[in-house]
Amino acid sequence: MNVPFAQSKTFVTPAELQRLAQDGPLELLDVRTPAEFAAAHVPGALPVPLDTLDAPAFLKSRAPQGKSIYVLCQTGGRARKAIEKFARAGFADCVLVEGGTQAWIDAGLPVIRGASRTLPLMRQVQITIGLVSATGAALAVAIHPLFAILPLITGAGLLFAGLTGTCGLALLLAKMPWNRAAGCGSNSCCAAKTDL
Repeated sequence: MNVPFAQSKTFVTPAELQRLAQDGPLELLDVRTPAEFAAAHVPGALPVPLDTLDAPAFLKSRAPQGKSIYVLCQTGGRARKAIEKFARAGFADCVLVEGGTQAWIDAGLPVIRGASRTLPLMRQVQITIGLVSATGAALAVAIHPLFAILPLITGAGLLFAGLTGTCGLALLLAKMPWNRAAGCGSNSCCAAKTDL
């Protein structure tokens, strides 16, 4: 069953979210990979990677009675998927943080930085697709035209990702060991420095 994203309650900008957080604690979920979270995250965000998010279990354990759940990722795509999971679980009071962590950082708002050196997931996707496409094209010119199938496959994958909002390569890369290891525990990152 595909629940449309439109069922989510609203959107909030990073600046609005910061103002709301000054009025009291918020239920703020960061659905990026542990390595991305460790590299930089919004203060007070709870790391719950999208691929491990069990919305019914989360709602049962945290029961946000009368409170919205604010969801963010790097730029918004994974947060939308998380909001869909909550909607399927019967909870429609989720708020998308527009532009995600990147918009928060771009707005000059404080972030907690850790020691992770892992590239953001979308950069990993871009590097992988670029490498496979360039290699395939070079092999097609130098060795055999059938190697042109590699850029064709990567191009079709990009088209599929753009049309559906689902990137299979990103889902695969998120499961790789370097994206699973956070470099520091989610609680120990709180001791890392805060940058403006």
